[in-house]
Amino acid sequence: MKVPLWSGVGSRLRELLVPTSNRRSPATVVLILVVLLLTGLPLVWLGFEDLVGALTYAGRITGAILILVSFTTLVGAFAVWDHWFRNRIPYSGTIALIGTVAAFLTNAALLLMTFKDVESTAYRVLWSLITAGCAWAVFAVWRTSVEIPAPKRVAAAVFATGLIALANFGYERLYQPSQNGARPLITITVGKPVLRQDRKAFALPVDIRAENRSDVGFYVLGTEFHAMGERVWMSEKDRKREQWRDDAEKWRTFPESHPLSRREIQQPGELVAAQPWAPPGHWIEPGDTFVSQTVVQLPMDTAYDQLAFYANGSFARKDRLGLSRMQLIGYSWSDGQVPNWVKATKGVDNVVYRGRVYENNAIAAHTRDKRYVTVYWQFGVHGADLLQTIRRNGEENRINSESEDRELESRYGIVDSRQGPIERTLWDVKDRQ
Repeated sequence: MKVPLWSGVGSRLRELLVPTSNRRSPATVVLILVVLLLTGLPLVWLGFEDLVGALTYAGRITGAILILVSFTTLVGAFAVWDHWFRNRIPYSGTIALIGTVAAFLTNAALLLMTFKDVESTAYRVLWSLITAGCAWAVFAVWRTSVEIPAPKRVAAAVFATGLIALANFGYERLYQPSQNGARPLITITVGKPVLRQDRKAFALPVDIRAENRSDVGFYVLGTEFHAMGERVWMSEKDRKREQWRDDAEKWRTFPESHPLSRREIQQPGELVAAQPWAPPGHWIEPGDTFVSQTVVQLPMDTAYDQLAFYANGSFARKDRLGLSRMQLIGYSWSDGQVPNWVKATKGVDNVVYRGRVYENNAIAAHTRDKRYVTVYWQFGVHGADLLQTIRRNGEENRINSESEDRELESRYGIVDSRQGPIERTLWDVKDRQ
């Protein structure tokens, strides 16, 4: 029988690369054991945290995979010891090689992740050193002439494991980001006017509904409802084209302006009423609906001809972050809990809420800086609005670039939902005087 030319190439390569006397050095086995233990022990800790506390199913699968890799690595460490000194366990060399390869691949994947997510230089250096150590450990075990029984089965197992890891990676990095369009739907319903008993004032009941039609839950970061009183002036003649152009230019300053009108002369609205309509830190589960009702009251002789209603909400996906209780921390007019870049908007007051943001997986929780979401409920003569920011503690005055804000909002699933203007004429009410 002819022996294939490639047979024994691995053994000859080992003989050429490393002298026989150095293959089973005690110092070598000690270094291999240190590398494997530095891999296996942290992985079982991180994996357990994800298995019981990750916010997504994929995150818990990741935790289970980390525990499995940790078990493989620690068993590999025991096999390394036996392979070097005792040889009592069958195929201990193969088990040791599998353990070191699993440690190397896992640390290499974590090292790649550090360049995107990890903010600590110390963690990057640590993972770089451990990854390099694992690569050396694979070579150190391989050079001891390890024979792999049933190589096809081992290759199939490695392929299946890699496929599972790839599917999990694709779900977290490709599928989940594609679901950014999910958000609660806000609707406003204006009821029939109710006259006060002396007919000198009236009230309009307003229902605000937030419906979650998606398959993920949302935290409520902040909400605002406001009503704007508007005067309607009518021109006796058709308005000129230049006047239409002037109205169109006002949209830059007043994006909620009315559409162009042949006879109506547009006037900026004035704030009539404003309030939050849901408690910060509340949450809306998939399929749930949150309903709030408020009442807008005006005197019968009001100068306004119509009202415009708006409702906004800022939400965060529950599968992207954990959130501590949102707390009121201050007011712009009293204790100065407002950064300078927010104060730049003149004539606007702010009520400030803040909550701690928690990462959705254990690795990010231990390697990223603490962050807080701050919500500013803003109101003034010309309306009301919400502004939310995510910053490290102490960086409230820092101005993020647009790309930084988009990255943070995408990472933590921050979405805004708006409704309005919903306009309601008051001419029928004023006729009842």
